[in-house]
Amino acid sequence: MKRTTLLAAALLSAAVVNAEKRPNIVYLMSDDQSSYTMGCYGNADVQTPNLDRLAADGMVFDNHYDTTAICMASRATVMAGMYEYKTGCNFKHGEMLTATWKKTYPMLLREAGYMTAFAGKFGFELRDTPEGKKRELPAADFDRWGGGPGQTFYETAKNKSMAAYAEAYPHSTLSYGAFGRDFIRDAAKAGKPFCLSISFKAAHRPTTPDPKFDAVYAGKTFRKPENYGRGNGAHFSKQSKQGRQYVRFEEWDYDKDYDGVMATYHQQVYGIDVAVGMIVDALKEQGVADNTVIIYTSDNGFFCGSHGLGSKVLPYEEASRVPMIIHDPRHPNSGKKLRSDALTGNIDFAPTLLKLAGLPVPATMDGADLMKLYGNPKASIHESLALINVYNQSGPPVTHAMAVVTREMKYIYWGYAAEGFEVAEELYHLGKDPHELVNQAGNPEYSAALQQMRQTYDKHLGHWKAEAVPYNNYQPYGTLFDRNVGWDDKAPLLPKLKNK
Repeated sequence: MKRTTLLAAALLSAAVVNAEKRPNIVYLMSDDQSSYTMGCYGNADVQTPNLDRLAADGMVFDNHYDTTAICMASRATVMAGMYEYKTGCNFKHGEMLTATWKKTYPMLLREAGYMTAFAGKFGFELRDTPEGKKRELPAADFDRWGGGPGQTFYETAKNKSMAAYAEAYPHSTLSYGAFGRDFIRDAAKAGKPFCLSISFKAAHRPTTPDPKFDAVYAGKTFRKPENYGRGNGAHFSKQSKQGRQYVRFEEWDYDKDYDGVMATYHQQVYGIDVAVGMIVDALKEQGVADNTVIIYTSDNGFFCGSHGLGSKVLPYEEASRVPMIIHDPRHPNSGKKLRSDALTGNIDFAPTLLKLAGLPVPATMDGADLMKLYGNPKASIHESLALINVYNQSGPPVTHAMAVVTREMKYIYWGYAAEGFEVAEELYHLGKDPHELVNQAGNPEYSAALQQMRQTYDKHLGHWKAEAVPYNNYQPYGTLFDRNVGWDDKAPLLPKLKNK
């Protein structure tokens, strides 16, 4: 009996030691944030001191893509580590099934003994079956909950789970910083490894920056990007100009008041920067900073007038390529101001977080371990990624497209060919043309590159056909996006392809 007791004590002691070695994880995600909103991405017009310091202490990733550039699908992909057509989750399509949710990083980390917390815009809902009743948000699946449904609110008091912070932090952005600070304090006292996930509402519209930062960009003039304006989108497909992204260039005043619009946008990001500083300070104050890995990114980018577009969704650079920073204080590469130009995607976060915790990665996940790049910034984890848009505000799938991107090239296929539209292809040499100013699809000098990218595209589409969920209207896109199927065979699918 005594030997059994000693053995149990030894096992418990070993478990405690192993738990202490596991790093804490802080995953921070903004909303609608382009990479040119940050100093560490080369914008001298903005102030992001805390994010820039995080970048200097850790590693910056220069070719990071959200495989679907809209919040609901992107957030589901982040949690599940799978492409949208495998999560089955996006606006106008449907919710994530609870069976999929059980295999997401927050659920798996908590099962493994991590203390977990979530605050901010959760972004999607759950159903037990595709046609079943929507479930409540999974607040009970976290040890600490500050999340909310839908888009949430900038007014902290309107976010039920965050109401306790409303008096001290009336604007939600800083309330999330305070939530993170308090959770870190309590988790440190508990002596358990923790995973804190915060999804800021900023910089999503409606444009509502924290007024305490009104002076930061007052009267500021901002340089326009090289691809600003309608003229720099004339070569885009006719399909790409049918959605709300096109009209919002004018509706949101990028054409008439660029400096004023961008001042507000950057002010919202400044608030996030302050909140990030609160969280980093809390890690130091609680003595856990040296064992906490921080990841910062955005759920999608934003056009902000590039190519004469507003908003996001389309598979062009400003909407799909976003900032991403990792800081692992335990690693010898930290503090060296290193950057990686490897191709990475939001499918990579879930497997990376699981690997950091020493957990197996489910075979269903599409992503790879980002920490391989942290160890060797010149390494590679993807030869290519798929970029997806199957979201329409209403009507037929005119703007739906699939694209593939490599480190050097991007190929976009626009398959809708009814009502005066023709199938369109776009090819961009990103290594030489990062602003996507010249479509090389018709250039004979790029014929070999075009064929190679078509093959890469076909490979990804084959994965879609084999892996897409059999619900929420994802299977028909295997045909719509097939380059080798004529429109006469695609047209009968139109009733199925109209979004809900």
